[in-house]
Amino acid sequence: MPLNLPAGKTLAVSIGADFDAHSVWMGTFGLSSPSYLSRGEFGAEVGVPRLLDLFERYSITTTWCTPAHTMLTFPERFGSIVERGHEIAAHGCWHEPVPKLDADEERRLMEQTLRLHEKHVGKKPRGYRSPAWDFTETTLGLLEEFGFEWDSSLMGRDFEPYRPRPVTVGWEDGSSFGEPSSVLEFPVSWYLDDFPDQEYIPGANPGLGSSEAMFKRFQDHFDYAYKNVPGGVLCITVHPQTVGRAHMIMGLERLIDYMASFPGTWFAPISDIYDTWSE
Repeated sequence: MPLNLPAGKTLAVSIGADFDAHSVWMGTFGLSSPSYLSRGEFGAEVGVPRLLDLFERYSITTTWCTPAHTMLTFPERFGSIVERGHEIAAHGCWHEPVPKLDADEERRLMEQTLRLHEKHVGKKPRGYRSPAWDFTETTLGLLEEFGFEWDSSLMGRDFEPYRPRPVTVGWEDGSSFGEPSSVLEFPVSWYLDDFPDQEYIPGANPGLGSSEAMFKRFQDHFDYAYKNVPGGVLCITVHPQTVGRAHMIMGLERLIDYMASFPGTWFAPISDIYDTWSE
């Protein structure tokens, strides 16, 4: 179902910044050596200002998915994002490995995350992005219970929001779906994420890919959606510690410049895009 975009707009584009800083290394990868933490520090102290300046030059407001740990560790940099008027979405407490959590711990961390959002943002987040884009069998129900309007973690579509459904896995009889959720899904894709393509993690991720090839892939997704999915949405995910590197920020600027050259491209936070949805 297409979005009811503002008059004159053809395609919504969300450039979502996942401000993980230290937490992605500690949480997802279980790494806390000074070397890894310094990469998160680079994201906060160098990547964030570069991204904010780039967004300001193009008058882009977007969504920053930010773990509570980052708010506490880099309060000044986090404050600068809020001051510039960008949306803050929930992104876990400390980039916890969600599939490894039992139900009680997942609930506890969600409650702690929301308390810290209220304290440091001043309001409850409207949307959620799971750390490392994964759920347990209870995550979707928690999002519904805590009143989230949207999620951006799943991959069941590419350019259209949809209502995710819980899945009961069946082997010989096929899997079955539950009722559509009240939460609206803004789909993501590893093809549209800078982190796995670029970040070198010995023994875990080769990274160090061609930034030109990566941004060309992003551009191809934009070209297809613009031509074939009018009223759709393109969700690109970047990380300040990744896209903030010199060659990467220049590539992102070229991509933004390219997308902005098409009439009807609408850069917006996910909640603004959500507000154009109607059943």
